[in-house]
This record gives sequence, C-alpha cells and structure tokens, in this order.
Amino acid sequence: MPSTSGGCGEQGGALHLDKSEYVNSGSQGAEQMEAGGGDEYDDSSKFQNIKQPQTRKKTKKRKSLISLNVSASKYEIVRKVAEEFGNLTSADDDPACFLFWNDTAVSNERIAELKPYQRVNHFPAMGEICRKDCLARNLAKMMKVHPDEYNFSPKTWIFPAEYSSFQTYVRELKRKNKKRTFIVKPSNGSMGQGISLFRNGERIQQQDHTIVQEYLDKPFLLEGFKFDLRIYVLMTSCDPLRVFLFNDGLVRLSTEKYSAPSDTNVDQLYMHLTNYSINKRSENFERDEDVTKGSKRSIQYFNEYLKRNDYDVAAIWKNIADVINKTLVVAEPHVLHAYRMCRPGTSGNDSVCFEVLGFDIFLDKSLKPWLLEINRAPSFGTDEKIDLEIKSGLLYDALKLINMRPSDKRKGMAAQKAESRRRLFRPSKRLDLDLTEPDRKKLVLDRRKEELKEKLIHIRQENAREDFENRNMGRYQRIFPPQDKSSRDRYRKLISDAFNIFLAGRANSLQKEIAKLLSGSLREDEIIDMLQACDIENDGKQKAFKGPKPLSSMPSVVDEVTESDSRASSPTSSSPHNSVSNFKTRLSVSQSQSQLSKGISKTPIPKRPQSAQKSTNSRPHSGRLLYADQRSKSVARTSESQHASFDSEMDEVTSVVVREEEMMRKTLMALNDMRIKFPGKTDEEADIILNQIQENWKYHKPRIASYWLVKLDSIKRRKVIDIVKSNVRAVLQRTWRCPDVECLKLWRIFYRLFNRLLWSHGQGLWNCFSSNTSCSWDAIFNKNKEAVSGAEFMCCQRVIELCRQCLLIVYQFAAEAKLSIPAASGESSPTKQLSTRSSNPRPSPWLHSSPHKAMTPVSQRMSRLYLNKSLDNLAP
Repeated sequence: MPSTSGGCGEQGGALHLDKSEYVNSGSQGAEQMEAGGGDEYDDSSKFQNIKQPQTRKKTKKRKSLISLNVSASKYEIVRKVAEEFGNLTSADDDPACFLFWNDTAVSNERIAELKPYQRVNHFPAMGEICRKDCLARNLAKMMKVHPDEYNFSPKTWIFPAEYSSFQTYVRELKRKNKKRTFIVKPSNGSMGQGISLFRNGERIQQQDHTIVQEYLDKPFLLEGFKFDLRIYVLMTSCDPLRVFLFNDGLVRLSTEKYSAPSDTNVDQLYMHLTNYSINKRSENFERDEDVTKGSKRSIQYFNEYLKRNDYDVAAIWKNIADVINKTLVVAEPHVLHAYRMCRPGTSGNDSVCFEVLGFDIFLDKSLKPWLLEINRAPSFGTDEKIDLEIKSGLLYDALKLINMRPSDKRKGMAAQKAESRRRLFRPSKRLDLDLTEPDRKKLVLDRRKEELKEKLIHIRQENAREDFENRNMGRYQRIFPPQDKSSRDRYRKLISDAFNIFLAGRANSLQKEIAKLLSGSLREDEIIDMLQACDIENDGKQKAFKGPKPLSSMPSVVDEVTESDSRASSPTSSSPHNSVSNFKTRLSVSQSQSQLSKGISKTPIPKRPQSAQKSTNSRPHSGRLLYADQRSKSVARTSESQHASFDSEMDEVTSVVVREEEMMRKTLMALNDMRIKFPGKTDEEADIILNQIQENWKYHKPRIASYWLVKLDSIKRRKVIDIVKSNVRAVLQRTWRCPDVECLKLWRIFYRLFNRLLWSHGQGLWNCFSSNTSCSWDAIFNKNKEAVSGAEFMCCQRVIELCRQCLLIVYQFAAEAKLSIPAASGESSPTKQLSTRSSNPRPSPWLHSSPHKAMTPVSQRMSRLYLNKSLDNLAP
C-alpha cells in the first residue's frame, strides 16, 4: 500500500500533494484506517476530493478578423464579399471598424475623422471628373495645352454658360450646309434619365445644369447593334497616383439594330442609347446565362470576337488605358489637394481612400476609344449571372489590393502617438539663435539626416507596397504608374501641366512639392550614400569646404608614386590618336597621366573593401554557381542523367562567368583608350598642359580648389562630371550592347561613384586629389551588399582619373579664356605659359582658326566640343 505522505507523487512523478491539503481531504480516510486496520483499507477514497492538476492544452491562436461596415450599401454582393474578409458591423455598434462602404459620396469631414488604419471607398473631389459638366470643363482646359493628347472626348457645351457659343457653332454648320446630331444630358444625371437627341441644334432650349454633346454617329457595331464598354478601374491612392484596370467588364448593347440618325429615328432611344437602365425596359432585351449571348456580354467575349476578326486587341486596350490615365491625370490636382486638406501631414502614408470607378468607353468604326462619362458609384446589382461573376471578382480583388490587416490598428495608433510626441518635444526655432557655429552646423546636419531617413522609409514603404501589389493584383493590372520610361516621362509632363492649370494661384507648397517629386526621385542606395556622408561630416572625419580658408590644408606636392599607382596607369601612351571618334570627349591613360598622378597624389590605390575581397564569384550570377556547388556533394549518388544535367548546368554557369569577364575586360580597355580632349589643342599639347600643372601643383592647387569648390555652383559642377558620365554611359552601351544600362551592375556602381564625387558641394572629387584615405571615394562600397570584383574596382579607379583630368582641363580652359583679352593687350601671366602649342599643331575638327577666337564666349567654344553637355559660364 502506498504511503499516505505524498508517495504517489514520488512514484508517478505527476501528482504532487500539499501537506495541508492532504490533512483536510484525507482525515476521513485516516479515521477509517485506525478503526478497521491498514490491510482492509482502500485508499482510493482518499483522492476523490483532491484537485487533479490540469494539463495545458495547446490551443491554436485564433486569427483576428477585421470589422467592416457595409450598412450604407444596398447591394447584396458587397455584403457577401465583405464577409469573406471579416465581421460585418453597423455604424452604431462599431464606429472604429476597418472599412466603410458607401454607395454615395462621402463628406470631407468624414474622411478627416478616419483613423490611419481605416478605409473608405470614395476620394474627395472626385466629382471633378464624375460630373458631366465638370469633366467637360476640365478636359477643355487640358485640351488647350495638349490638343493632341486630349482629343478623346466629344465636343461639349455647358449650358447656360456656353449657350451663345453653341448657337454660333450651329449657325456656322447651317452656313456650310452640314448636319449634326446633338445629345442633351443632365449635368449630374445617371441611369439614362433626361437624355434626348436633336437633329436641329436651333431647337435646343437654354436650360440650367445641362450639357450638349455632338452625337458620335459612326460606331463600331457588334452584330449590327451599337454598344459601349463598362470598364472598371480601381484607384488605390492619390499620393502618389496608383491606378489598376480590371481585366473584365460589361459590353452593353442596344436592343434595336443601328442605323444612322435621321429625322425619323432620332426618337428611338433603344437604338441610339446603350444604357442598361433604358434598354432593360425594351421588349427586345435578351437575358441569357451564356456570356456570349444576350444584350449584356462580357469584355472577355468581346476580346475573343476581335481576335477572330483579326483586330489588334493589345493596341486597342493600350489606347483605352491611355484614355483612363489621362482622365485621372486631370483629376489628380483636385483630388490630391482636397485629400491633403482633409488629412494634412499624411504625405507618404497609406491612403485611407480608395475608389472603384466605372468608365463608359465608346469605340468608333476605326476602334478609337471615346470617353462618354465616369461613374463614381457604378451599379453592383446582380440581375444576371454575368453580373455576379464579374462584380464579385472585381470587389474581392479590390478589397485584397487595399491590404487591410489587423495589425494596422496597433501600428497606426503607435505612429500617431510618436508623431504627437515628436511635435511636443520639437525644439523651438528661437533656440537656434543661441547656438554656437559648430552646434548650429550639427543641428542642420541632424535635420538633414531626419529628412533623408523619412525619404528612405517612404521609398521602402513604396517598394513594399509595389511588391504586395504584384503578388495580389488578381485580375487587376496596374496601368499607372506605367512600366516603360517613355510613358512615365510623358505622363509626368501632363501631371505637371495639370497642376499648373488647375491649382494656379493656390496651394503653392503643394505645387512645389509635386514639382520636386516629378523632377526625379532618389533611389534607396543614393539616400544611403547621403546618410553615410552626413555621418562622416557629423563625426568630424571630413569638414565641408565652404570658402578659401581651408586651402592651406589642401594636399601637398609629393615626388613619389606607389607601385600600385603605376600599375593602375596605362603602360603605354603610343596610341592617343586611335581613340573612339564618336565620343564627345576622348579619354585614355598615358604616360603623362602617370606623371600627373605622381605629383598630385601620394595616395596609393585604395585597397578593395572587405566586401570586394571575397571570391570573384560574387557576381549577379553567382547564386547559380553556389547552388551547383551545394549539389555537387550528392552527385556521386545520382544517376547518369543527373550527372549530365549537372555538367550542363556547370557549363552554362562557366560560360556566363567567362562572358562577363570578357565584357568587363573590354570595358576596362575602352575606358583606358579614352582621353581628355582640350578644345583647340592637339593631344600632345593637352599632355604637356597636364604635365605643367603637375610640375607647378603648389601654384595651381589653391586656384583649382577655389575654382571647383567656390566659383562653380552645383549645376556647373554636375556638368563637368556629366562630361565623363555621358561618355562612360556610351562606352557601356556599345560594349555590352545594352541600350538601357541601368540594368547593369557596373553602371549602378558608376552611378553611385558619380554622386559621391559631387558630395558636399564637390568635396568628394577634391578628396581624390588628397592623401587622406579615410575619406576616399571607395567608402561607397563599405555598406554595399553587392560584392565588387577586381575588374569593377579597376574600372572605378579609371573613372576617377578621368574625372580628375576633366576638372584640370576645364580649369585650364577657363583660365585661358579669362586671360585671352589681357593677353591681346600685351599683358603677361604665369598661367599663359601653360598653353604651349607645337610648331605644326593638328587642326581641330570642332574649332576653326579665326583672328577673333579669343573673343568667343566660353560657352560657345565648349558647346562646339561637347554637343549636349555645354559648360555655360564656366570661366571664373
């Protein structure tokens, strides 16, 4: 018999009894034991009242659901789709739900009250394109500036303001003996209400809130019937603008065979109008379960119909997407301005608004798309099977694209608290007056870093959002922003003009912000480089040059050059005339370059950073090689077919690596064959000039520093770098046979390098003349994730040399241009001795000898040499 003092716990290891608990629960058993003896006592009753320990069961974490409020919608399909995303609530019991769906427009006050995690299915000021009169007015303004771009809307008059101009147009048609049909619509009407047609424009009376359009009388017919397309467009954000096109929609046919409008059939609305609300009352309206039949069909069927008849479907939809984008470009200034007024200080955050728009598109007989109207509250009724299939899909994919997550509520509230705390503890501007100069500079750097960090966060958020959209678009397709660069540039111009037209005289800060965004956005790696530069300057490792004071600490003249420097230079200078003739600047490494480096810098070639000292296999294709290497351990156990596949994979990888090495070798050779061309001088004379600058470096050093760092502004400094940049780009395009060099890793490295040279008002390039290796240009590779090979590093070294030589040539050219007039009057200067010419100079293909060449402006002389990269006003 087990002991009564907790032995059960010791034997089983699972039951542990407390002593006091045992006394209370087992007193009755103890009395029985004393009365009847221990052998006959059954101790099972002793444990009846003892609480058994409860084992913890692993329960699955319940997935938290979001709450959606669709009580303001009358459509059952909206309610059913919303149930798949969360719990449906009403406005009374859950005002803090994630989504509010309304069939009508939402007031600006309601949008302003929304929390950051909440969404509503309407944008403010969308009536600027959804009201027929506002749409006509805004399109007419854009058409004055871009008549070729905005020619997709019928000619429209807004009554009563444009009644007189309409009558003038009618009289002009009558004088020319021309006939036109006009259609009259209410400005804010819907479902075909109040629409009428007129053959005689003089019979149209002046009415309020009415528009008159020219009737498009040459439609593309489908089985003899006139039709239009109801296209569904999702707009997820206005800051920045993001637009998605659903890949299906409705083809709405009229119910009577079409014939050109005449005095006898102008009143037959079932023939000339395609509105579903009108034609469904016709006795000829056909309802069919098949989407290829009936008076309402799918766009997918329409695409198949066009393909069967040999029409270019891709070109048609490209034109339709272009019409949609241009229309939303017109709305963007109004919507963004109203959205910022409702939610100030939310730039770059997730939009609390989204909207599903219904575009009514008409195709004429040449398949040109015409915009009829836009519905901000398209019908989601499901009278037929085709409605259920299309509208349920577009609603589901739309709610998925706006990316509502349960964690957004917690993150949004935390962000609001952080923003409030930041505003509360923001230092006063008055404190800046009491700071010393170093502290004030440090404060400016800190503010600059905060701005860069905000931009970096914004860019990463945009990248994350784009990645989410690419994975969850479903049946949507993103049409804005477009993928190709030419379309982006074209729309950027249209958006800029739209802001200038519609926001003229107001919202100046918004216009400046948009202009800055449209001028070009920074990439993530560029911002990281700028943050690193701020850290270096803030830590005191490098002081920005802001005047002639620091000239005393510029690099000194040295007479020795390291072995690595001599290896980096070209071993020969025998072929300066064999440079590529189609380059704007011809550049190459010669013996004079080695001598120039000898006098300018005592710095050895910077060692490769740690990331670059790894194996040269760390190239863009190295992942495949690593994968093959990992699999090589199990090759011995595979079949012969696996051996063959592995060998073929290794051969492919080897060929890729060999091809890349060959291309890199050709690139380095092309860069070494390039050399600076001094305007009006031969290559030998340019070498002599560079040698003389090297020999008199102590004399030229402060003057070059003052010219580069003080006298040239940021635009002119960038033009100097662009001389090398544009030609290096041309080398890559020709060598790699790639017109778009942005996809090349080597160009991305060069791009960061050029930005580094312009860092801190040109201090980056000037540091390349210095012996201080702690601030060398190769610091851009320290935090770079991509490994840099030895050949890539040598190419960077060569580009640095080209930029240094370019600066010296531009400086000397500007100095000679400045001294040309005093030289003509008999004055002398020590700098004049640098422009020594040979007895028989080679004629320049750009410049012609002229007795008045000294009077030619610098900009004209330089523009003859550099066709697209003119150096206007570079002379100090």
